[in-house]
Amino acid sequence: MTETVFLTSDDVTGLATPAEYVDAVRDGYRQRGEGAPAEPRTMLERDEPRGMLTTYAAILPETGAMGGYTYSAGFGARDAWFVTPLFDADSGEPLALVDGASMNPFKTGAAGAVGVDALARDDAETVAIIGSGAQARGQLRAVDAVRDLDTVWVYSPTKENRERFAGRMNERLDASVAAVASSAAAIEGADVVITATTASEPVFDGDLLEPGAHVTAMGQYHPERRELDATAVARSTYVLDLRARATRDAGSLIRAVEEGAVGEDHVRAELGEIVAGVAEGRTDDEEITVFDSGGTGIETVAAAHMLYEKALDAGLGTTVDLAPASEALTGE
Repeated sequence: MTETVFLTSDDVTGLATPAEYVDAVRDGYRQRGEGAPAEPRTMLERDEPRGMLTTYAAILPETGAMGGYTYSAGFGARDAWFVTPLFDADSGEPLALVDGASMNPFKTGAAGAVGVDALARDDAETVAIIGSGAQARGQLRAVDAVRDLDTVWVYSPTKENRERFAGRMNERLDASVAAVASSAAAIEGADVVITATTASEPVFDGDLLEPGAHVTAMGQYHPERRELDATAVARSTYVLDLRARATRDAGSLIRAVEEGAVGEDHVRAELGEIVAGVAEGRTDDEEITVFDSGGTGIETVAAAHMLYEKALDAGLGTTVDLAPASEALTGE
């Protein structure tokens, strides 16, 4: 038997700061840029009851961990459950099983922040965020760890939601956070634009992006999801978390190619290649950059292993015994 640590949502909540998530995820993407294996998500969908089962995985050799997410969303309960199995990358033995819901906005936000740090101007201080849910909060808190923010404008269609978001973030950040009545108002003059939605149609006019702006789009991990219009895609240096997503589930890019706005060669690099210094990111202060962050096992494994180590130091978690195949595959 192998002792494996089980970490509950309560165990991992508040265990790490946004900056610690960013550091772990940045190192994970560096490893990916140097050749660490990772694959895009596999999404299985059911029509009745409506729902999806999603998996993705990565191996981070230097971290010494591998694993990923398996999660369900929708179905009869109309809810979601996130489970992260974490394995030792050398022995293959299971290290931990993590209830992944609590870390989700932080590890996803950290991936967005690594994109901002790699692609946005060094003096970026004004942020537009479109969306006001948990993912938007995670993105903003992580970006605050990599840039000295001054002003944040938030827009989402429901007035009460965007105002509630602004109020909460004003309490957490030194920056001034205010709600606005349109996406156009939010992105006017913005150095960084973050889309954290479930939209199937573009959420702003790409012509309105300021020269030198950076965009993190994190809600378009399906061919039919599209946060960015063809103009925004065509105006940008386009970077993906995983290049294999370009024709698989990067909805905005897929649609821009279909409309003839860009060619299939529009993707400059993977984020990890830029972090590792093997590909070029931003080249000047006027360039518009996009990081298409669809979600990968890279940030999931990096964050889960960081939390696992912190939990061990804090004496958190319970252990369960898992039987190796040499013991359990008896054939009887």
